[in-house]
Amino acid sequence: MTRFNLSDWALNHRSFVWFLMIIALVAGAMSYLNIGREEDPNFSIKVMVISGSLPGADTQETLTQVTDRIEKKLEDLDSLDFTRSITRPGQAIVYLELLPTTKADQLPLIWQKVRNMMGDISGEFPEEFRGFQFNDSFGDVFGNIYAFTSDGFSPRETRDFVERVRQEVQALDDAGKVEIFGTREEVIYLEYSTERLAALGLNQQAVQATLAAQNAIIPSGVIDSGPERVLVRVEGQFADAGSLEDINLRVGDRFFRLTDVAEIKRGYEDPPSSLFRYKGQEAIGLSVGMRTGANIVEYGEKLKNVIEKARAELPIGLEIHQVADQPVVVEEAVNHFIKALIEAILIVLAVSFISLGLRAGLVVTLTIPLVLAITFVVMEYYGITLQRISLGALIIALGLLVDDAMIAIETMISRLEIGESLTKAASYAWTSIAFPMLTGTLITVAGFIPIGLNTSAAGEFTFSLFVVIAVALVVSWIVAVLFAPLIGVTLLPARMKHHNVAPGRFRRAFHGFLRLAMRFRWVTIVATLLVFAFSIYSMRFVEQQFFPNSDRTELIVDMTLPQNATIEATRTEMDRMEVHLKDNENVLFWSSYVGRGAPRFLLAFDVPTAGANTGQIVIQTPNVAARDALRAQLNHVAETEFPGVDNFIKLLEIGPPVGRPVQYRVSGPDINLLRDKARELASVIARDARLTSIVLDWNEPARVIHVNILQDKARQLGITATDIASALNAIYDGLSVTQLRDQAYLIDIVGRGDDEARKSVEGLANLQLTASSGAVIPLRAVATFDYGTEQPVIHQRNRTPTITVKAAISTKDQPDSIVRDLTAKVADFNENLPLGYSAVVGGSVEASADSQAPIAAVVPLMILIMLTLSMVQMQGFRLTFVVLCAAPLGLIGVVAALVPSGAPLGFVAILGVLALIGILIRNSIILVHEIEVLREKGRTAWDAVFEASDSRARPILLTAAAASLALIPISRQIFWGPMAYAMMGGIIVGTIITLVFVPALYLAVFRVEKPDGSAPQEEAETA
Repeated sequence: MTRFNLSDWALNHRSFVWFLMIIALVAGAMSYLNIGREEDPNFSIKVMVISGSLPGADTQETLTQVTDRIEKKLEDLDSLDFTRSITRPGQAIVYLELLPTTKADQLPLIWQKVRNMMGDISGEFPEEFRGFQFNDSFGDVFGNIYAFTSDGFSPRETRDFVERVRQEVQALDDAGKVEIFGTREEVIYLEYSTERLAALGLNQQAVQATLAAQNAIIPSGVIDSGPERVLVRVEGQFADAGSLEDINLRVGDRFFRLTDVAEIKRGYEDPPSSLFRYKGQEAIGLSVGMRTGANIVEYGEKLKNVIEKARAELPIGLEIHQVADQPVVVEEAVNHFIKALIEAILIVLAVSFISLGLRAGLVVTLTIPLVLAITFVVMEYYGITLQRISLGALIIALGLLVDDAMIAIETMISRLEIGESLTKAASYAWTSIAFPMLTGTLITVAGFIPIGLNTSAAGEFTFSLFVVIAVALVVSWIVAVLFAPLIGVTLLPARMKHHNVAPGRFRRAFHGFLRLAMRFRWVTIVATLLVFAFSIYSMRFVEQQFFPNSDRTELIVDMTLPQNATIEATRTEMDRMEVHLKDNENVLFWSSYVGRGAPRFLLAFDVPTAGANTGQIVIQTPNVAARDALRAQLNHVAETEFPGVDNFIKLLEIGPPVGRPVQYRVSGPDINLLRDKARELASVIARDARLTSIVLDWNEPARVIHVNILQDKARQLGITATDIASALNAIYDGLSVTQLRDQAYLIDIVGRGDDEARKSVEGLANLQLTASSGAVIPLRAVATFDYGTEQPVIHQRNRTPTITVKAAISTKDQPDSIVRDLTAKVADFNENLPLGYSAVVGGSVEASADSQAPIAAVVPLMILIMLTLSMVQMQGFRLTFVVLCAAPLGLIGVVAALVPSGAPLGFVAILGVLALIGILIRNSIILVHEIEVLREKGRTAWDAVFEASDSRARPILLTAAAASLALIPISRQIFWGPMAYAMMGGIIVGTIITLVFVPALYLAVFRVEKPDGSAPQEEAETA
């Protein structure tokens, strides 16, 4: 790189270069203020939910007629990964999961294609099929959730106020989706007495037809009277519940009031489909989302102002409580990382000043804000926000981005020490070391390619790590060759005293060790390989992990009752659990959701499928210590006081949610045999004492009463099966007759049996039916009854019934270790399964494998790029071989750091280990390049190896110290800790070994012998 010298050009255009630096700093400051803030980065949830209903069908019939048809058609989708479905009587819910390689921008087109596919098969369903419902916004996040509680106000009055607040929130520029939940819909119930209806010769159908006819909205014409048109309106529609009390019914020549046969009740949906409560008090919720790309901290301030204004206008008895406050969480998380970033900067500055001196250290110091400023500009341009991953990437990059500046300034100082001018010394780095630095920088960036090209959800979650580090490292090289020389000329003295006249104690010790390693090169190589082999063996002692749990202070209680449980039973059990939260010092507040899960207030939050037998409690604790103490307390309560109820007390997760960490899916065609085999597998894994809370996601059958119609007798009396089913449905579930139009609300008028008829199993036989002749007939006259059981729910995966055996971990062991220990037992279990049945691993182990598979797919490309760049720099096979052999040595330090610390090797830590390859190759390139430069200057091969190792040891060790010590601030964090330990150990140990192993390997590869009767020079040139 001698034809054009960028450093020399910068020195000849000083004013312009200073101008560029000022512009970069100003633009970087503005970008930093404008960049959005988030707690975690976004990743697309490639899931669509397709629902369909077939009222009146049992579970098996719904599975055959609805679920299977949907899943079968979805198999034609090219981007399909798998389907999983939940089938209940009359209801099918199919989760469509796309391949991890599916790009986020393709999702809208795929979702539309799915809708079209369902439209194509809509004619294949039974006539009673009610159509599809699609949810392609499954991953919508509501970062702010509010609970509106009332004392002395009806749910309708409370809802009216919530609606007004919702309008104000939606008016905000950055508002996203805003939803109201936890409302209990108003209903007017006509509770018939079947005995009185029968006594009067009436049936429900006749009553309902009368009501619907009176309340219908039907055009009644327009009179064209010549000069104007006069509208005609027929009155008589229902204005309120009182209007129903005035209705008369005719039977023959007699008239009866509606109140003679039915009790009219205006109330709320009973039983409710779901409930929302705040600290045990029934509430209405308002979940607020944010527009994509907005600054959540600024949006949070605007939203807070709207809520405060609404709170000021509240009538006495209405209160607003904030349940989720993502802006505050994000601000605290970002501030925490900014603090860690400042700590890392101070550490790097300390290394620079101590190693280089005041002036040279100041030169390196000034390059840091320049690199960060330009990186912030690029982040804003590409829409990368400040969040856990990008800020962590900045801290990781911080220790690496000063490498080029340190080497450039070190080279400049070395030229000043031999008497060169400031200008010539400043431009020397370009001609001597700039190209190897660029190659090394690009190879370091290539080490992060598995992150950038990883197509899994986990890869998408960590994508900003690649972008930020790549940008920062490339920019650091530009700053080192463009800005650093000018800063150096400005701050460094014109002459510097040679600092290598008398080597110090550590340098002399290194000389002795290096000579020994060079003299016994094969011993050095073999010893290094043996240590490397031992580190590979020791990897078995390193715990494996997917993503760690979050360090947020929320605690989640998932409560699941048997599948046939009512919502009242679920609410009762949740009431019992909430008793332990009241006046608990570890609890700030809690919100509970009966019959459903909480809104997705965090992207990584796992939202359960709604159902009457499910509930969820989100508990806010003061701190992590209180959270963990409460978790232990509630686990004990769940074990001792809630037999028969599945209580899973869990923490929030980081990255794609998994749920219970240890899972096995058992699949097979016969449901009864499948249940037996799943229970057998549960008993197998239950023998591992580390596992607790082992459950099957579906298992218990539900009781059912079969009404066997005596068809001949029924026909003789003029009663059909449809008449009987409709009568039963109208009594037990109720039938919507018409609607009361009350302002903006439509209130259903529902006819159903009275309490005695609805809730009595024994009363079924005495149910009165009206024949076509008008005669009253008890149901037992045309039907017999028997009792049995059936599956209330069936789960399928890829159209095969599947039961998932799930387990929590009671110790600090990682799921991978437990699953690995259970491999032989599960394999034996699989061998004894009948044909068509299988048990496979799920949970976090499967998710981790799915995320690592794309990494493995990209590693060959990473290696190819590294090989190419190394060959471009080295221009020789043997030199490239020497350089690349240093790459795996970082594993020695990784194992040496992870085993004693107990830190697991998680997904992020694996990415750090891969990045180590690039870092160590970079150091080797700088070292080997210096050897070749010295040989070109006439040094013997032996002396060149020694002098290069000596001269490059200092800058390599300094950059290694900066890169590793800068990771200390994030080593204390749950998410980044394992990666920090792995990289710190790998960089430190790998670098030290490289400085000894690479020289020995070079001598062996090039067959260099120690010259007889001469010794290597005591001092190494700094050139």
